[in-house]
Order: sequence, then C-alpha cells, then structure tokens
Amino acid sequence: MVFLERQVVIKKPIEEVFLTAIDFSKSPEIMDAVIDVEPLTEGPVREGYQFKEVREIRGRKAAATIEITEFKPNKCYTARSEQNGLDLRYHYNFIETTEGTKVIFKGELFTQGLRNTLFKPLIKKIIKKEDADHLENLKEYIEKQ
Repeated sequence: MVFLERQVVIKKPIEEVFLTAIDFSKSPEIMDAVIDVEPLTEGPVREGYQFKEVREIRGRKAAATIEITEFKPNKCYTARSEQNGLDLRYHYNFIETTEGTKVIFKGELFTQGLRNTLFKPLIKKIIKKEDADHLENLKEYIEKQ
C-alpha cells in the first residue's frame, strides 16, 4: 500500500531528468541521508541492476542493497530494497509536459513478522522524514545544472 506520494515538475527535458534520476552515484549530492553508493552490477542501469546504498540515519550508518525491478527508459523505474522483514518499493514515473518533466513518486512498504508489523507506523514515519523531500532536492539539483 502506498504511504508516501510526491510529484514535481522539473524545468528540463525528460531525457535529462531521467538520466540524472538513474545516476545513483549522484544520490549523496541529492539526498540528505545518503552518504555512499556502490554499484553491484556492471553496465548501465536496467531491470535487475543492483547497488549498495549507505545512509546515515539518526547518527547510525545503515546499508541496503537496492534492485531495479522495473525499468522503461524515459518513462518509469522501480527501486526495491528488502531486508530484515522490510520490503520497500519506490516507483518513479516521468511525463513530458509543456513546462518540462513531471516526476511522480510513490513509496510502498510491506512488512513481515510481528515486530515489523507492530512498528510499521513508526517505520513509515522515519522513512517519510528521510525521503519526503527527495524529489524537491532532485528538482533543485537538476535545474541548477
């Protein structure tokens, strides 16, 4: 179920916006909590591509392997992270508009186990705090280029 939704219009062509969004090496410059990204798959981003992302959350480092589970160039992609009974999926859609590119983001969280189910509201709150503004950050980053 979707628990986090955002959208922005970035005043740049769809190709530029999409290429920047899938250049995960730029994540530490765009997303406040991300401190390191390491590709785990060789070659270009595509379905099945994986990378390791390290974040600093509440003063602690947390690493996650993220896999691209859906990929349609200049249209959409889905990034999925699964660990410790938490399954987080971020869906991105890109639409060309007269003003530039509309990016629509939806975040889903699925939990396994009693502990994760009980703490799901808190987990969602933490994720929202970490990622709620990332599209605004992406917009600012791209429009400054």
